[in-house]
Amino acid sequence: MDEPLISQKTPYQLHLAPGKYYWCACGESKSQPFCDGSHKAKRLFTPIAFEITESKTVWLCGCKHTSNKPFCDGTHKKI
Repeated sequence: MDEPLISQKTPYQLHLAPGKYYWCACGESKSQPFCDGSHKAKRLFTPIAFEITESKTVWLCGCKHTSNKPFCDGTHKKI
């Protein structure tokens, strides 16, 4: 099974405005932690769509192994 690339071993702390976002699940995007379409070339991953309804700070997974995609669940501490 294909494993995602680890873009970083810590979460991305971001303050996001309301809107729809696409989290990179493959780890290859040059626009981490967001998808830029890099997965289309050779990977079996698809981005994870999520919506923010009010401005807030979020921690998006950087290791790509979270069980709570796209949000960090601390899995990076175990890899």
